[in-house]
Amino acid sequence: MRAAMRRSLSLAATLVLLAAPLRAETVTVFAAASLANAMAEIETGFEAATGTDVVVSLAGSSALARQIQQGAPADVFLSANTDWMDVLDEAGLLTPGTRRDLLGNALVLIAPGPDAPPLEIGPDLAARLGDGRLAMALMAAVPAGIYGKAALEHYGLWEALSPQVAQADNVRAALALVATGEAPLGIVYATDAVAEDRVSVVARFPADSHPPIVYPVAGIGGQDSPARHAFLAYLTGPEARAAFVRQGFTVRTE
Repeated sequence: MRAAMRRSLSLAATLVLLAAPLRAETVTVFAAASLANAMAEIETGFEAATGTDVVVSLAGSSALARQIQQGAPADVFLSANTDWMDVLDEAGLLTPGTRRDLLGNALVLIAPGPDAPPLEIGPDLAARLGDGRLAMALMAAVPAGIYGKAALEHYGLWEALSPQVAQADNVRAALALVATGEAPLGIVYATDAVAEDRVSVVARFPADSHPPIVYPVAGIGGQDSPARHAFLAYLTGPEARAAFVRQGFTVRTE
């Protein structure tokens, strides 16, 4: 009986010691702007489950990757494409063994209002745009802009429409231009359209019209920590999976 009690007390003490540093740590997450709504859910759920503080920094993947290159104190990076994760990987900035492809997404054309009529991608797009602007994320660096340009090139529309493109710092900024009526059309992720009830999806770009949309995740830095390890595990668990699906993402399995 006493031996069993000692073992029980020892186990309890061990659990306390393991849990205490986890609660004391903060996990800083750099995440692509298109993940804003899903990350808000996940931040709340993880903090409630573990007591660990989560700080989420949202921006275009390119801006976040450059900040990490310059020494920004990120623990986890969620990118909207593999290229920027490759840049950090090649620089030796990822925690070994933590990288994985987490999510997928789709590309859509949106218009202001909840009931905008659909259109076909082609001459109809230019006609609907008129003299207005086509809102897109930065095409030289932000994944949503890169995918959008590739899709327009696929349809032979890029040369005609490029003078009318209004480039925004990230995909959520492009979404806002359409939601507020400043642009009559915009190219964003399907998940962005789900998150904004002031816009309608008027067309979907087929998956073969642009490079695959893949969101990789990885730990940053050479040393892992219990809190970061727990957060990375949480991202692949049922609670986070449900949050991603609610926002329109596809969850990749490996």
